[in-house]
Amino acid sequence: MTTSNPPPVKVYPCPTCQKPAPWQDNAFKPFCSKRCKLIDLGAWANEDYRMPADDAPFSEQFI
Repeated sequence: MTTSNPPPVKVYPCPTCQKPAPWQDNAFKPFCSKRCKLIDLGAWANEDYRMPADDAPFSEQFI
């Protein structure tokens, strides 16, 4: 009789709190919980993740 071991569950750090978060069967992936997912959504809504840019990159081009 041969017993096969199930494959190991892949775990990644949660982007918000860095706790280990399983990838498989995780409704909130890549986050560890609904709380961390909502914290990240709030940061996006607050524009915390915006990229720096010039105010008017083409304003002098057409003068």
